[in-house]
Amino acid sequence: MSVAVLSFAIFAASQVGTPGPANMALMATGARFGFRAALPFVAGVALGKQLIIWPIGFGLMELAARAPVLFEALKWASAAYIIFLAWKVANLRLGDGGTAKAPGFAAGLIVHPLNPKAWAMITGGFTAFVTPGTPSLEATATIAAVLLACQLLMHPLWTWGGSLVARTLRGKPGERYLMWTLAALTVASVLFVLFGGGTT
Repeated sequence: MSVAVLSFAIFAASQVGTPGPANMALMATGARFGFRAALPFVAGVALGKQLIIWPIGFGLMELAARAPVLFEALKWASAAYIIFLAWKVANLRLGDGGTAKAPGFAAGLIVHPLNPKAWAMITGGFTAFVTPGTPSLEATATIAAVLLACQLLMHPLWTWGGSLVARTLRGKPGERYLMWTLAALTVASVLFVLFGGGTT
């Protein structure tokens, strides 16, 4: 395989499952309006990431073919930024959220295009888990499919159970352990690819 699918799936799951702007919005929406009312927003958030995956994918694969040294530098820069994000996640604490009204599908579509974490995660996915020279369509379709699968599983879970987790763990020792575990999964998946040959 030209894409390290298993390694990327672990990385994607750790990223999609990590507290961040999108998941906090999903958690707040589910807590205030209920799971059923939040479903249009959930669908928009999941599909909205596709709006940036495809342009990034085709652009980065072209860069890999034309300037492999620059691609390699971007790979390490993306990995460093993702590890920085993981450190921030490790120090996050769960909290309450709220919205003025129940957001819909269109509101969900713009969440990831405006989310720096999403851009970093997608860029890191292409630079760390895709072998240079992989056809753009193959690489982009694989990355898009894995991310969408993770989102379809985890975004509803955040919406349905996020508020319960926040109420249960907020301010307790388990909250710290949860954040550190999510951060550690993110770092481990990146290091595995960088030093363990995950893109072969």
